[in-house]
Amino acid sequence: MTSAKFTLHPLHRAWRMLPAHRRRALFAYGTSLLAPRIDRQPPPAAGGIAVGGELSSASGLGMGARLMRRGLDHLGVPNWGLDTGDRMPGPGAPRVIERPPPGAPLLLHINAPLMPWALLRLPRAVAHGRRVIGHWAWELPVVPDSWRVGLRCVHEVWVPSRFTADAVATILPPDGRIALRVVAYPIAVAPPRPSALDRAAFGLPAGAVVVLCAFNLASSFVRKNPLAAIAAHQAAFGARMDRILLLKIGNTDHFPADFALIRDAVAGAPNIRLETRTLPEGDSHALTACADILLSLHRSEGFGLVPAEAMLLGRPVVATGWSGNMDFMDATSAALVDFRLVPAHDPRGVLEAPGAVWAEPDIGSAAAHLARLADDPAARAALGEAGRLMAAARLGTQGLAAALAALGLPVPGMAAPA
Repeated sequence: MTSAKFTLHPLHRAWRMLPAHRRRALFAYGTSLLAPRIDRQPPPAAGGIAVGGELSSASGLGMGARLMRRGLDHLGVPNWGLDTGDRMPGPGAPRVIERPPPGAPLLLHINAPLMPWALLRLPRAVAHGRRVIGHWAWELPVVPDSWRVGLRCVHEVWVPSRFTADAVATILPPDGRIALRVVAYPIAVAPPRPSALDRAAFGLPAGAVVVLCAFNLASSFVRKNPLAAIAAHQAAFGARMDRILLLKIGNTDHFPADFALIRDAVAGAPNIRLETRTLPEGDSHALTACADILLSLHRSEGFGLVPAEAMLLGRPVVATGWSGNMDFMDATSAALVDFRLVPAHDPRGVLEAPGAVWAEPDIGSAAAHLARLADDPAARAALGEAGRLMAAARLGTQGLAAALAALGLPVPGMAAPA
């Protein structure tokens, strides 16, 4: 049996030689020329709302879409799910879970550059004759020019934080025809529900103070900044075995070079543990509940779902005091780490925009917060409770209800708590 030999077409080779950000920009522009045009004067919104996105994916956008559906259920607003699959773009058409009725707006949890591609893949009957809303998440204070193509595909834009709103506002047309609304993920209406797993199930010592740093390598290694978390923990505690740093890391198989940097950084540190399993949602929340402190020394966040969930679980949070997480944090509800703004550079080229900056958290500031909280159980409990109250107050359905009302949709549960 002879082995088949495959060669790349010269155009394919040329395409792969382009920088990643250039390929994305060209893809966005090309699909924008082919995508169907939305009706600039759609019929009035009626009947509820359809939610499209990576509903079956563990991605942040997928979780955002699922959280939005939970918020809609809480408000009593009929909603229909449209699953675009685990990856965008990808082969095949989106899986229509429930076909929405005529007039129901379409809320797509798909970032701006991929909006044309999403509309191309949607069945025409699903996308035609509706108000289209993009729910966009971004982690820098400015957005790249490639995002402008998404404006051709939407009647309005929702974003999860004021930080992202300020970034997106810079590319909106000045005539105001595309509305921009801050609609936070309504996680307080369905707060984390930990499974029954305890510290023993995760191999964590009962008497130690456990600091958890949880992140997904697919969300940008340099942005999540786990090496700073390692440095801060070592500065605060050295090799003390009663002070454990647990790194919960997602997607290690897909980003082996990033994972190797982490393994090198923790080599020889007896009090740093790595957890790389993909856990069910309840077990993931149980892991957070087992921790004494949640640490996030991010360089930027469009929202900050991990610290928000930790706050709702009453875990004290030590976090960089900048970007989207500041919508639900202040100095009374979290231990905010000092920082300086520096030019943003993502080696993968995903988070790139001219003139963009992000935070460089101060290791000494983070270490001081960790040492103080580790030594004072009462301070941990007080900060955890303050954070829980803040997150519960800020991360309900208020923004979602207001956005739905602005669409003209009835919101039966608008007066409901959270």
